[in-house]
Formats: sequence, C-alpha cells, structure tokens
Amino acid sequence: MAGLYKCESCRKIVRVIYEGKGELVCCGQAMNSLDAFNSVEEILDFAVEKEEEAYRFYTEWAEKLDKSPVRKHFEDFAKEELKHKDKLLQVRRGNTLKPSPQKVADLKIADYLVDVPPTPGVNYQRALIIAMQREKASFNLYNNLATLADDEGLRTTFLALAQEEAKHKLALERIYDEEILTEN
Repeated sequence: MAGLYKCESCRKIVRVIYEGKGELVCCGQAMNSLDAFNSVEEILDFAVEKEEEAYRFYTEWAEKLDKSPVRKHFEDFAKEELKHKDKLLQVRRGNTLKPSPQKVADLKIADYLVDVPPTPGVNYQRALIIAMQREKASFNLYNNLATLADDEGLRTTFLALAQEEAKHKLALERIYDEEILTEN
C-alpha cells in the first residue's frame, strides 16, 4: 500500500509513508494507486493534467482577485504553468529537461502556515497561502514522479519540473514575506 494515491473525485494526491491497515479513502471512495502507471505516456498524461489544473487555478483566481498586484502575479504564474505543459509535450516528442545545478532557496514559509481552503472572496493573504501550498504540493508530486520513473531522461525531466515548482514557491514566499509579513 505504500506509494502515491489519487482521488478521482477531488484529484488530491496522497503519499503513504507508513503502511497501515485498511483502505485509503477520499471523497467516500477508494483512492487509486499511482505506482502502477502502465507507460511513460500515462505518467506524462498525468503530469500534463496537473499543469492544466494549475493553469485553471491561477486563471480563475486571477479573475476573482481585485487587488491588481496579486492578480498580475497569478496571471504570470498561469503562463508559467502553460510553459510547463509545453515542456511535458516536448518530452513526449523525445526531448528531455535537465535541472539546473543551482539549488533553489526555500524560505519554508509555506511549511509553517495552516492550510487554507479556496473559497470565493478570499483575501490577498489567503490567496498567496493557497498558491504557496499548491506549488509545494506540485514540487512534491514531481519529486515523487521522479522516483517512479524507470527512464533516466524522464526522471531528470521530473526533477527539472520539481525545480521549476520550487522556484514558483520561492517567488510566492518572497511576495508573502515582503507584502504580508513585513506589514504585520
């Protein structure tokens, strides 16, 4: 039972670290194992789906946010998610991505914030928290997919995408630090 699992209803991804008894359930139904991808194409399809989901998230929230600086940030992040999708489609055509040798800093702000559910009328601070947590989850997802990949090119591609997500998280944490923590 150890590994990655996905809820088909809410699309949440869970990593089981310690096995227990019973079935892993979300939204009232059993979660599906992601350890049993049948092909590289399935892994890439899954990753493309996650990038499209991230694009929709940033686009929808940019439209909901009336404060122009965060709206602009979210519009920019939406464009970045489309670039990630394009990179994954290039991998499908045989290209590989390589992570930068430079390590991405981690302010760890998102690690210490309480989860905030996305709700209509969310304020600027909460929108930033939600975005940081999503980027952290994407970083973890790509690192986990890298561990599942048997193909070295695919593994390095997922590590490169994880690094991109870490950069997004860092950018959001810097915004949060400068605009929220400094104000408080």
